[in-house]
Amino acid sequence: MLQPQRFAHEVDPGPVQIQARNVAFETADKPMSWIPGHPVASHVVNLLNILLPAGERWFIETFNEALPLIKDPKLADDVRGVIGQEAMHAEAHDTVMNDYLVNSGMNVTPLLDQVEFVFEEILAPAKTDDPRRKMNNLIERLWFIAAVEHYTAVLGDFVLNCTWDDHDADPVMVDLFRWHGAEEVEHRSVAHEVAMYFRNSYFDRIRAMSVVAILMYVFFQRGMRFLVKSDPQLKLGWWKSQRLRMRDSKLGLLPKYRNLLLTQTLVYFKPNYTPEEMGSTAQAVAYLAASPAARAAHL
Repeated sequence: MLQPQRFAHEVDPGPVQIQARNVAFETADKPMSWIPGHPVASHVVNLLNILLPAGERWFIETFNEALPLIKDPKLADDVRGVIGQEAMHAEAHDTVMNDYLVNSGMNVTPLLDQVEFVFEEILAPAKTDDPRRKMNNLIERLWFIAAVEHYTAVLGDFVLNCTWDDHDADPVMVDLFRWHGAEEVEHRSVAHEVAMYFRNSYFDRIRAMSVVAILMYVFFQRGMRFLVKSDPQLKLGWWKSQRLRMRDSKLGLLPKYRNLLLTQTLVYFKPNYTPEEMGSTAQAVAYLAASPAARAAHL
């Protein structure tokens, strides 16, 4: 199994071309607890298979709306690359959700309906013919994406350096999340740069993050409880689930909520914040060069 830590100190590759990789993962026969002995950690990460497809499609629609208005050729090219990557992320996690979660007997429809309602109704483009209101709404959505992408970069850095390998986690599931995490680190600056391109506003930045941080916390708490209760092999109450989550965080199987949703939120609030602070491009590119799925796609 790949040990991502070995790539952590590679030489900075400099600017990289952001491009999609046509990967595929065989996950239909994977156990629900793909980190053996750690069902809560497995399910917390499994939540991403439910959240990400709708979120990625919303990203793509918003970026496609913004793209014709971007006159900077380099930024426009980066946005096209991110759109390609996000489309592949949505497809991969959609397939995993259906082949892995649904085929395992889990009814994820109630949770999926909530996620889709947020992205398709609450965060949908404004229904207005007023050009000014339309532009303000687009900019607001771009700052929401920038806030979410801050968290995905933090999570991407986490999965590249976590202890899954030490606990015999399933290698295909590990590669799925590390491939995705590496691409999030690779393109971590683009959403922020797009939002800044349209309106360099500290107020818009912290307002968007304030909303996103609350939504993230609620989703992961509710989602973890939902999947744990839906797993017929588990008999865990709320408090027991929380204790196991905290144990798994201490073991490096999950990020600590305090760090993810408090410390990293405060980092984003710094006036001089830049996405480059999150993760290592060298490590991400090195993993993508060695990832079994990415290598197979290249060949």
